[in-house]
Amino acid sequence: MLRKFLYPFLLPNGLLCAIALYALTQGPIPNDFVPFLRIFPFAVIIIGLLLGWRFNRTRLIYAIALMLLAELSMIYFSTGHTGQLVFQSTALLLPLNLLLVSWFRERGIINLRTALWFAFIIVELLSCAGLIYYQPVLCEYWLNYSLLDLPQLQGLPLSHPLILVNSVVLLLLVIRALFNPAAFEASFFWAQIMILAGFSELGNQPLRLYLASAGLILILGIMESSHSLAYRDELTGLLGRRALNEALDKLGSRYTLAMLDIDHFKKFNDTHGHEVGDQVLKMVASKLASVRGGKVFRYGGEEFSVVLPRKQLTDVLPYLEQLRLTVENARFVPRGKDRPNKKPTKPMPRGKKREKHLKVTISIGAAEKNELLRTPDAVIKAADQALYRAKKAGRNQVCH
Repeated sequence: MLRKFLYPFLLPNGLLCAIALYALTQGPIPNDFVPFLRIFPFAVIIIGLLLGWRFNRTRLIYAIALMLLAELSMIYFSTGHTGQLVFQSTALLLPLNLLLVSWFRERGIINLRTALWFAFIIVELLSCAGLIYYQPVLCEYWLNYSLLDLPQLQGLPLSHPLILVNSVVLLLLVIRALFNPAAFEASFFWAQIMILAGFSELGNQPLRLYLASAGLILILGIMESSHSLAYRDELTGLLGRRALNEALDKLGSRYTLAMLDIDHFKKFNDTHGHEVGDQVLKMVASKLASVRGGKVFRYGGEEFSVVLPRKQLTDVLPYLEQLRLTVENARFVPRGKDRPNKKPTKPMPRGKKREKHLKVTISIGAAEKNELLRTPDAVIKAADQALYRAKKAGRNQVCH
């Protein structure tokens, strides 16, 4: 679970965030980069809006719009006491709105929710402007309220309420990414890190560069998530058929390919329902991935593929037999409504009905690339034919 969370959380968004923070905190920007940095925020806005529209990712559009509104607000109110209150209010409201956007579901751009969200933002802006204009003393009091009277907390770049709100937002974004490990979900956390650094005036660079870097992190997150959807099977977490085809094209002249099929899978679906069928697929995928030696892919439906580079057929037969036995010996119990997510530490009380476990087996067909099977398509076809022979011979066996 931890490994499944850390990779999309740290890469590539965390790496980009670290690079951007390092670049923006290293003193004055060289003159050669000034023309690029002038167009950088505009390029991020245009690219972000176009990608959000093209991939139907409204959250990216909302986030870019929020950061654009924040920048415009501070440009319009940039000086004097009012400018300071606008700066602090933006440092308070932008993270909260970004957190709200991160929890939205993708439901298209033109709909009632989009209209309601923009109406909410307009009401929020008007309310904030009214408070700053009519009650500036009250706003300053609450925005600079001292929560803890400690000498160690004096001289911080942000007031206590702003630090508290930003810290809570970061914590909630981590929790969301933990329960939904995907690059785009993690990008909201790293974007908020950049926003917090900008409002804290780290490196004394213009805030728009930090906001543009936050937008770039979100863009990279959506590109990484789109790439993952194209190459990785969402149900099992294994690489998909497209990744298999590319892997076979990159391999040399010697490798073995195995095609695996879950025996009587249609019966699982017909008897126990498609939810149990999905559980079977995930169980088999986890067992296959746990046995080292080959790279496992989900080919489609109830079929899986295993690629063994630089291996001859005779060398991999013991490995394939181990795969078959691993699945056969696995105890699979369909997850009912009252079944706990984790295995209980105490034995089940006597008299309580025990759940019936189902036997799951796989058939395997293997083929080796050689002078007769020169192309990946030919190897796949030969492995499929071997798989057909394994199923015809009684299933739960390896053929080649």
